[in-house]
Amino acid sequence: MSTYKNFTVETDADGIALVTWDMPGKSMNVFTEEVMDELNAIVDAVVADSAVKGAVITSGKPSFSGGADLSMIRSMFSLYQHEKATNPDGAAQKLFDLVGRMTGLFRKIEISGKPWVSAINGTCMGGAFEMSLACHGRVASNAKSVKIALPEVKVGIFPGAGGTQRVSRLADAQSALQMMTTGQSLTTARAKAMNLVHQVVEPDQLIPAAKQMIKDGLKPVAPWDEKGFKAPGGGIWTPAAAQLWPAAPAILRRETSGNYPAALAILKCVYEGLQVPFDTGLKIEQRYFTEILQTNEAFSMIRSLFISMQELGKGARRPGGVAKTELKKVGVVGAGFMGASIAYVTAAAGIPVTLIDRDIEAATKGKAVGEGLVRDSIGKGRLTQDDGAALLSRIVPSADYADLKEADLVIEAVFEDREVKKTVIEAVEAVLPEGAIFASNTSTLPITGLAKNSKRPADFIGVHFFSPVAKMMLTEVILGKETGDKALAVALDYVAAIKKTPIVVNDTRGFFVNRCVFRYIHEAYDMLIEGVPPAMIENAAKMAGMPVGPLSLNDEVAIDLSQKILKATVADLGEAAVNPKHMALINKMVDELDRRGRKNGKGFYDYPAKPAKKSLWPELKTFYPQKKAEEVDVEVLKQRFLVTIALEAARTIEEGIVTDPREADVGSILGFGFAPYTGGVLSYIDGMGVKTFVTLCEKLAASCGVHFKPTALLKDMADKGETFYGRFDPYAKEKEAA
Repeated sequence: MSTYKNFTVETDADGIALVTWDMPGKSMNVFTEEVMDELNAIVDAVVADSAVKGAVITSGKPSFSGGADLSMIRSMFSLYQHEKATNPDGAAQKLFDLVGRMTGLFRKIEISGKPWVSAINGTCMGGAFEMSLACHGRVASNAKSVKIALPEVKVGIFPGAGGTQRVSRLADAQSALQMMTTGQSLTTARAKAMNLVHQVVEPDQLIPAAKQMIKDGLKPVAPWDEKGFKAPGGGIWTPAAAQLWPAAPAILRRETSGNYPAALAILKCVYEGLQVPFDTGLKIEQRYFTEILQTNEAFSMIRSLFISMQELGKGARRPGGVAKTELKKVGVVGAGFMGASIAYVTAAAGIPVTLIDRDIEAATKGKAVGEGLVRDSIGKGRLTQDDGAALLSRIVPSADYADLKEADLVIEAVFEDREVKKTVIEAVEAVLPEGAIFASNTSTLPITGLAKNSKRPADFIGVHFFSPVAKMMLTEVILGKETGDKALAVALDYVAAIKKTPIVVNDTRGFFVNRCVFRYIHEAYDMLIEGVPPAMIENAAKMAGMPVGPLSLNDEVAIDLSQKILKATVADLGEAAVNPKHMALINKMVDELDRRGRKNGKGFYDYPAKPAKKSLWPELKTFYPQKKAEEVDVEVLKQRFLVTIALEAARTIEEGIVTDPREADVGSILGFGFAPYTGGVLSYIDGMGVKTFVTLCEKLAASCGVHFKPTALLKDMADKGETFYGRFDPYAKEKEAA
């Protein structure tokens, strides 16, 4: 056979071709135009060679494949936009033909007449698993690293290369829908139980087992190509289906509030596809996929949650000309829950960490937080006992600042008090080696002010984590006025090492995320004061796409923290900077009623002992005269939540706090769950058009308060017909260089 750039093909004495996918220069295999061309040629060669009895496809990397490549996704959108501008009538047809290419290639494998087996050795996602489903046999390694998923719905699309048709013909419809509409990852055991893989074997038996399937006479015909095939459970026209299908759209609406067109398209593909022959089902899927690709939701979600996230994670904002830092030791000062959690994620990344507190008892208590997280991970099968012990051995508690003398980076996570932080900065810098970086995990105090306590402000930076640190994937990196390139590079190298996504912002009160979060919470205060029933406030926020209602969120971050922030704002900026009605509401909750949030079991919600669930505090509705539910326009409530947050994000761009639209979008989704279907705060504005957004702001300003007035930047952009991604093009430098 020919030689290929991305594959090797070796045929053994039994006539079985081993096709190994191993893309040069990539850590993970992905589908590109070139990969599909080569795979197509390999299928032709396997079919044409009479000496080849069948083929096994596997990966030469630790993972199998992550699915489609960024460049291929981008080219799809670019082609559609170009065609829409030059040939609007034929644009959809062009897109339809383009998305059918992968479907056609996988179908070609399936009806090639020779048996194909997919040997899944690691993570197998999206299009790669759709290819595996088109193979006649599927064998997976039982290694814990193997995860199987069709996660496309999480980025606004769905499995559009045969996934909806094959999964629903292998597994029962309910399990198939659950897997695809949530994008959940499956263990190999679960995939086998769903009939999606045939065998699960030890890693060293993967290729032999795959070859044995062919030797044992694996039939090169898919079940649905056999005469008399019936889908598991009997298909659509059965008593069980009569229970499932009327409920399925209602359940989906309950979970998504109708905000995710791709999730509904999955239901349509399966429901319609199971009533027709397989090839017709593929055409139905192709049509819906073409339709979904034309939606704002798909474009914005793919841009933010797939493309931008990867670019930021790979260091899009890292300054050039600074060598990569291999962190040999990190120090964390402050062994409370936040500091202890930062120490844990650092140690989990393989980096030794010294955890400092005022005495060894407090530092050791901080390490116990890590021990609890390790126990939890072992219990869930994410860590072995040995891995857990090795992780904990990398966390060394101490009360002696001198133990930081070899640290490359020190992160302080002490109490939010300027004097406390000043003391820590001075103590650390007394022992910190030349060239090491000091980072503050402050969530509210401006970095430039804290850096005044430092003898080396160029090496001083903010690294703001979100709680719970082990779960939250975002980290905010804050530049003080004197922060140097090396400090930024080291901070971004550290964030990459602990596998989190960074956004880089300039210094301001509340930085980016907290400014937006508190606008969300303060809008809820306004609604309470207006007499909107609390349940409507929470439900409208969720209907708008927010994962948690603003009152529930305030309970989580602590109502007394809101009080501290409001008081600090008054102290620094004067009383006019805070709405006195907000201050009165929060003072009543904290000072009069001692309702501080989840931490003391009572806030806007009551928190009874488990297993009882939290519920809105009934007395809340007695604070202000209540409007009747029918007097409140839910659509306006939804608009208010999204617009007030997006408007604050636009202000941060106007003020130069955020300079890259990708960071505003990714930060808003990862930081506080801003309606992911919009693609983030600025994509929300761009998606409807800045002019439409400005009109909406003016309408809300007239009826709901002057804080909705559009900014000068927004008005200027509306007049010029600009977008955020156009005016603040994150790729402008690349384009100039090209």
